[in-house]
Amino acid sequence: MSIVDTLRSVLRFRRIELDATTRRLRGAASVADLRRITRRRLPRGVFDYIDGGAEDEISLRRNVEAFRRAEFNPRVLSGIEEVDLSTVLLGRELPLPFVLGATGFTRIVNPAGELDVARAAARAGLPYTLSTLGTRSIEEVAAASDGPKWFQVYVWKDKGLVKEMLARAAAAGYEAIVITVDTAVLGKRDRDVRRGFTLPPKIGPGTLIDGLVHPAWTWEFVRSEPITFANVADLGVPDGSTAASLSEYVNSQFDSALSWQDIDWCRSVWEGPIVLKGVQSVEDALIAADAGVEAVALSNHGGRQLDGAPPILELVAPVADAVGDRTEIICDGGVRRGSDIVKAVALGARACMGGRAYLYGLGAGGERGVSHVIAMLEGDMRRTMMLSGCRTVADLTPEMIRWRPGGV
Repeated sequence: MSIVDTLRSVLRFRRIELDATTRRLRGAASVADLRRITRRRLPRGVFDYIDGGAEDEISLRRNVEAFRRAEFNPRVLSGIEEVDLSTVLLGRELPLPFVLGATGFTRIVNPAGELDVARAAARAGLPYTLSTLGTRSIEEVAAASDGPKWFQVYVWKDKGLVKEMLARAAAAGYEAIVITVDTAVLGKRDRDVRRGFTLPPKIGPGTLIDGLVHPAWTWEFVRSEPITFANVADLGVPDGSTAASLSEYVNSQFDSALSWQDIDWCRSVWEGPIVLKGVQSVEDALIAADAGVEAVALSNHGGRQLDGAPPILELVAPVADAVGDRTEIICDGGVRRGSDIVKAVALGARACMGGRAYLYGLGAGGERGVSHVIAMLEGDMRRTMMLSGCRTVADLTPEMIRWRPGGV
């Protein structure tokens, strides 16, 4: 055999891909890879807004580290050929136990914003949660997505405004509401303070250089329609069209005296399931179960509110032991791989919820980037279950998890 024949037998040249988004996503093997791509593509202030946490970001890091401390006790020779990732959450069967959580001001990442996320979620058959502070309206998202949709609720001082939004959500076919209860005041996010970050971002002398080195984002931003809090536009309250710090906005508009009586009030104006998001203790989970709340989302707001709040994965088993089957448990915070979903479900969660993971996908590749994240989570989960000897989600039990002491 000649040298030419030898080289021909081993050299393989990948076809040149002309589509830039496909090129970016093809090289992303993990959510961490998508984060790096998004960091390069977005201005630093915008990236830090979606990536950062409160104060020293201890809770942000520990959310992720907790999943690294949880290890598997895999079983072998299980005779498993296929695995079934499906589960039932709030009465609906899902292809895998994952919910795309609410994120505010999503259009600063990508012009289509929530519409891209909702379409990707619908294609996967997963619930998408629209934020009260979304930059696409309840009706716009409903028109773009025929998949399951939830509506995240911040309880405003103006209860009439909340009642009107809930009525709109019901009319548009949203299946559940997610009441966020950990924002009596907004957490101090040092990255935003240092950069003087406002919503919407200001393109001016202070950010001109950052805009110039991220021309694709800047060009899309200035060409798009103005970004506002679409769900409250024309309702007599500030709609985010004027640049302001998020903390000033939240602290002036949201009800800081939120109490369990407000949950009862929400029940009186909403007929569907209620998810209580922001529960961070066994005690509050028990109160929620006693109150008949259909699900609690154990969450420290992605480490963006109270720094030093407990890592969410570590709460799952104690809460599951305490509430039993009286309320469903959703684990929100730190999910970066499908194996993380397996760990949370094994410890007692019915499903996981995530926001940052898909925002990295959205920043890297729009709707296709979000779909890429979902596909990676599904593939990771399927592979993890097969390697652990578990055929169905029902086979995931606490006995398959052990905790590494100390650090990661």
